[in-house]
Amino acid sequence: MSKEIGDVILDVKNISLSFGGVKALSDISFNVKEHEIRAIIGPNGAGKSSMLNCINGVYLPQQGSIAFRGQTFKHMNSHQVAVMGVARTFQNLALFKGMSVLDNIMSGRNLKIKSNLLLQALRIGPAEKEEIRHREAVEKIIDFLEIQAFRKTPVGQLPYGLQKRVDLGRALAMEPQVLLLDEPMAGMNVEEKQDMCRFVLDVNDEFGTTVVLIEHDMGVVMDISDRVVVLDYGRKIGDGTPDEVRNNPDVIKAYLGVEH
Repeated sequence: MSKEIGDVILDVKNISLSFGGVKALSDISFNVKEHEIRAIIGPNGAGKSSMLNCINGVYLPQQGSIAFRGQTFKHMNSHQVAVMGVARTFQNLALFKGMSVLDNIMSGRNLKIKSNLLLQALRIGPAEKEEIRHREAVEKIIDFLEIQAFRKTPVGQLPYGLQKRVDLGRALAMEPQVLLLDEPMAGMNVEEKQDMCRFVLDVNDEFGTTVVLIEHDMGVVMDISDRVVVLDYGRKIGDGTPDEVRNNPDVIKAYLGVEH
């Protein structure tokens, strides 16, 4: 099955990030093309999450720039990045545990809601029509993620694998052009991982969403990614197709170094 990979949608140039005297990232450059699944891998402490935090405006790098569709942003907060069309899931679930699945995913629609708060609260006029439209969008995501049976269930009562699915649903509710996934399969059993892989591939395929993925499970990464960038101690040591990365001596050494 071949898919059309487009032009560069996200261009990361010479990003350096330090906390105090500690360098988290040193001069990192790579790009992401439209409609691809782009993985960022590396041993623990390699700087993967820091890189994601730079892309979605949580951290402000000391050097370098990130361009989205040719528009460079140096000082963007996470809200502005989200408005541009970049959504993210989190390694440690940031869900509203007491709220239902439906309401959690609905919270991802906040950026899309145009009517003012008073109209929303009273659910009158345009606000009511708008809410119906947003609910339809959310119901589609619930169907897509096969969690219809849990629509009204408080998220905190769901098993971990399903909570991860709700987290993905909330990000999808933003209708992002680029989806950042921070270890979407961490802590999952084999079956849950297979499900999540399928959803990531389907999001990429059916919605045409570009995916940037951090993942520890090398097998998963090599199976589903179009291209892989490898970080080690905040430096880039490899970049290319899964096969190129798999056979890169620096990458082999970094990973074997973790084992021994």
